[in-house]
Amino acid sequence: MSGVQLKTADELALQHEAGRLLARVFAMLDSKIAVGMSTLQINDLVERYIVDELQARPASKGQYGFAYVLNTSVNDVVCHGVPSATQLLKDGDIVNADITLEKHGFIADSSKMYCIGEVGFLARQLVDDCYQALWLGINAVKPGARLGDIGFAIEQFARSKGYSVVREYCGHGIGRQMHEEPQVLHYGKAGSGMQLKPGMVFTIEPMLNQGSAKTKTKKDGWIVVTRDKKLSAQWEHTVAVTETGVEVLTLRQEEQALKG
Repeated sequence: MSGVQLKTADELALQHEAGRLLARVFAMLDSKIAVGMSTLQINDLVERYIVDELQARPASKGQYGFAYVLNTSVNDVVCHGVPSATQLLKDGDIVNADITLEKHGFIADSSKMYCIGEVGFLARQLVDDCYQALWLGINAVKPGARLGDIGFAIEQFARSKGYSVVREYCGHGIGRQMHEEPQVLHYGKAGSGMQLKPGMVFTIEPMLNQGSAKTKTKKDGWIVVTRDKKLSAQWEHTVAVTETGVEVLTLRQEEQALKG
């Protein structure tokens, strides 16, 4: 457990509050995001809501020199999409909004895919299957399980559907810092890796590609795209290992039925 910070009950309650507020950000965005909107408009909308409505801090802004409050990753962008005034959402786009929020010193991190307008069957299938992969990973979390069980569940499902799993980017411990130990891979061998213990808090955030798992980073040093220009999808939640299983700290209202 070297380097892993187990959260106390009081700390978990604070981090759960950050997660609850972050879920409200997505609920707000659900009714706003639309064809013709720029990704910078999404950024500005989210920033105002976090700061003015929730009296919280957008934890990504200024992190590693990043100037924005969220990542907007459209179509073949795997992750770290940079908001832009000139990038307008088009009918048929799929976009991942990856948002972080800090409240009372603790950070929550989550991302959601949005299908813009009329989205093609295969693109929507990728989005839906990636979401299922996320939940298979979440449902592998319990005391005594191992990190490899999470990656194994995700990878086996993804491969059965014909997708590749991006390997360069992974989930991570999270708490007072955005990135803590452990690293949470989205591929792996069942029964391998660190044993999970109550009080561990980390993200699960699989990235699935329609084609090859190979990626490249654009010259700006941020935006990661698929090398073959095929579509990529990602979903993310912050989860806590409990005495009896797992709790999704960033659970959204529409996901209540999936709880447990």
